[in-house]
Amino acid sequence: MGVGLIILLVLLGVFFLVVELVFLQGVAVGVVLSLASYAGAIYLGFRDFGLKGGVTVIVFVVLLSLIATIISLRAKTWRKLALNDKLESVSMGSPEKELMKGDEGVAVSRLAPIGKVNFDGKVFEARSSSGYIDPRRKVRVVGFENFTVIVELID
Repeated sequence: MGVGLIILLVLLGVFFLVVELVFLQGVAVGVVLSLASYAGAIYLGFRDFGLKGGVTVIVFVVLLSLIATIISLRAKTWRKLALNDKLESVSMGSPEKELMKGDEGVAVSRLAPIGKVNFDGKVFEARSSSGYIDPRRKVRVVGFENFTVIVELID
């Protein structure tokens, strides 16, 4: 049972090392678990098999760790698991691209002074240029500020 447990602990140590290198970079949980597994395997090697067995376990731990590190850090190894998609969209389009000064719409919510306004079926965030505007009142675009439409009440 001693050899099997030592091999299991060394393999667990290699597994945790690879997980740290590839998936949990900078978290250090994998390193701590890996070192604990390695320490347990080395301790059992010395306890059960003496100096020769302990040194053998240390050599295997070092060699397997180096091999696992080299394989893990090669770009080709993990290219299939890597996220290669690029995000090229924005969260919300600029109202200046869809509206012009003078366009008319209807307040969907109360503008106190910011609310929602509907222009031809599209709802935009709007700010009143002149106080409060109640829902269902007609408004006109007078400007733009960042992603907000500046409107005024049409009497």
